[in-house]
Amino acid sequence: MRLCELKLKEVINECTCKKLGFITDIEFDECTGQICAVIVPEGCRGLNFFTKESEFVIPFKCIRQIGSDIVLVQMDEKACFKG
Repeated sequence: MRLCELKLKEVINECTCKKLGFITDIEFDECTGQICAVIVPEGCRGLNFFTKESEFVIPFKCIRQIGSDIVLVQMDEKACFKG
């Protein structure tokens, strides 16, 4: 699967049944090339360039299933929230 295809899938937390948003970026290990985490912005995606966007940094191990239109994750939102 390509990143452009992954970005079209909505991320849902199984623990809270909450829609978190869509994947915008990934973090990977430069030495191994393995994906470490996916990045999902929190809230609406405004065009304000002067404020730091809050985001969820979801460890790859928290991804439970990638379906045709959603990505199911199992995570503690407070632990993965950066902002």
